[in-house]
Amino acid sequence: MIANAFTLPSAPRIQDNRRMAIRQLSETLINQIAAGEVIERPASAAKELIENALDAAATRIEIATSGGGKSLLRVSDNGSGMDVADLKLAVRRHCTSKISDSLDDIRTLGFRGEALPSIGSVARLSISSRRRDSAGGNEIAVEGGRIAYLRPSPGNPGTIVEVRDLFFATPARLKFLKTEKAEAAAITEVVKRMAIAFPGVRFVLSGTDRTTLELPATGEDHLARMAQILGKDFRENAIEIDAEREGISLTGFTGVPTFNRGNSAHQYAFVNGRPVQDKLILSAIRGAYAETIPAGRYPVSVLSIALDPVLVDVNVHPAKSDVRFRDPQLVRGLIVGAVREALARGGSRAATTGADGMLRSFRPGFHAGAQRPQQPWSAATSPSRPFNQAANSGFWERPQASFDGLATPTARSDAAPPPRMPAPEEPPQRYPLGAARAQIHENYIVAQTDDGLVIVDQHAAHERLVFEAMRKALHSKRLVSQVLLIPEIVDLPEEDCDRLMQFATELGELGLAIERFGPGAIAVRETPAMLGEVDATGLIRQLADEIAEWDTASGLSAKLEYVAATMACHGSVRSGRRLRPEEMNALLRQMEVTPGSGQCNHGRPTYIELKLSDIERLFGRS
Repeated sequence: MIANAFTLPSAPRIQDNRRMAIRQLSETLINQIAAGEVIERPASAAKELIENALDAAATRIEIATSGGGKSLLRVSDNGSGMDVADLKLAVRRHCTSKISDSLDDIRTLGFRGEALPSIGSVARLSISSRRRDSAGGNEIAVEGGRIAYLRPSPGNPGTIVEVRDLFFATPARLKFLKTEKAEAAAITEVVKRMAIAFPGVRFVLSGTDRTTLELPATGEDHLARMAQILGKDFRENAIEIDAEREGISLTGFTGVPTFNRGNSAHQYAFVNGRPVQDKLILSAIRGAYAETIPAGRYPVSVLSIALDPVLVDVNVHPAKSDVRFRDPQLVRGLIVGAVREALARGGSRAATTGADGMLRSFRPGFHAGAQRPQQPWSAATSPSRPFNQAANSGFWERPQASFDGLATPTARSDAAPPPRMPAPEEPPQRYPLGAARAQIHENYIVAQTDDGLVIVDQHAAHERLVFEAMRKALHSKRLVSQVLLIPEIVDLPEEDCDRLMQFATELGELGLAIERFGPGAIAVRETPAMLGEVDATGLIRQLADEIAEWDTASGLSAKLEYVAATMACHGSVRSGRRLRPEEMNALLRQMEVTPGSGQCNHGRPTYIELKLSDIERLFGRS
């Protein structure tokens, strides 16, 4: 007989429960089991200790770490402190001063009474505390769940909690921890979230495994504290939010769409002052920025929700990072509505980071992608002939876009383009985006404002204007269409034709009339009038690809705005078209009155503003 190539492991032996008696677990084992839920890593312990300090009304909290918090985690505060009786109870499970007999009115960060005994059961814990009205303090030590000593101790008013050798009593847990650097970074993130929630508290984070992070108290200036955490750029690109609905208030700041990041780590949410990482809130933020931020990018937001504690359950998980709202749809609707209203009010401006990047590119010797420094300009290297405005000028032979009506089909003209004329001498201070002065590379409009200049991407800007016009028309009536003299036939796979025809009615509401033309073709008979002359074949193919990726059961009606964005991209002014001065100024004026005009449908900025002071600094005049 041939032996098996491998042997299955034997099943674990199940004890016969009929011969086992039920017994009470020891207090130490109970605490170690609870610690597995409450204290997952050093950052969890830091969070619990900082919450205790804040509940004690501390105004100064210092955190010191070593070995990523595994070797040492010390949290010192100047809070109310504890006496000897409090210390004895603090290290016992389910002993707390923060709730009485109900979980319906929780107004503190901590309330479960499990943090300190859980830490003490898996680490070496010492607590030194002194009340403000006491002449001296006391210290208690717990090692592996057992009290080592309780003795008088000198010290300043407040509490010092020191955790050493975390998980020494449960060494299996140590195997699941990350590197010291990763654990230290997790503690830093905890401190930052707490600091944003409590701007009136001074935080200091130090240790042998990190550089010192000091966050002075900012009092009631919440935006100043956010700038400490998120950078000064956030203060310059933030929009204030202040809304209320049915007793639930929402306050905070959110960034303009063009001020975004590559992950969601810069989204902070708080419920009644408690930092949370709730999926409902993060999903609402993502929904509010739909169609304004490109895929893979995330907005920067700091939102605080305040409501009656009865309307929210914070006792969902021992970590207290998840919450459950009694009316989640009301909360979601409040967030989405408030953020969108804020973006409509102030989100059309471009992020200041674009100007910073442009300033860096103007530094001497900078040339993106260059392998060697650029040669300085001199008479020997300058062009031998004067610049010719007509040189390299192209003529866009598609219908001319009218920025008043967004598209007006006109006959194709083979005549030479009109000579470039200087822009009208309009007072730039009359308009936020100034007066057009030039067009460079047939795509960028340079406008002069009262205190600087603005560079506009004409294609991205007009794409946004067309999209907003289409979106507005969607909620009022069927979009006006133009009948094609000769229907355009688009060959497609049969399955793509089937998908498109399922939504022929919805596409017709957008002004795109299609019919089946045999098993593998679509006939386009009408296109949206506001798009002017459009590449119907390219548009139909792109729509077919997009619909194939969607869940067709949800219907295209739920995604009409996305379809409108696709159509706007196909019908906007293209790069390479020369614009007349009046066209450029008309585009600027429409941008000023169009919500969200600071970014295109894909979330890219439509313009960059450069202040005169920045320009003068480039030339060393300031």
